[in-house]
Amino acid sequence: MPKIRRQNLPRALYAHLLDRVQQRAISAEQLRLALRWIDTRPEVSNGRWFKRFPQLVVGGEGEWVKTFLLPSQTATGDEIV
Repeated sequence: MPKIRRQNLPRALYAHLLDRVQQRAISAEQLRLALRWIDTRPEVSNGRWFKRFPQLVVGGEGEWVKTFLLPSQTATGDEIV
């Protein structure tokens, strides 16, 4: 099982994630929670996955975080608990 990568993100993916943070007005507090979790290098499935936080859902595929969603938005894949 892959572990989430935070380093060396492709430039286009990094720009996409920044856009989602701005568009969805994700708070610094929620980002800190997510980044602390990502820094633990959790194992995730090879396919799509997501992790819920109080006011944020992190969605990804394999080793990459692919998007940030609001709790009201539908996440797909395996839920990481």
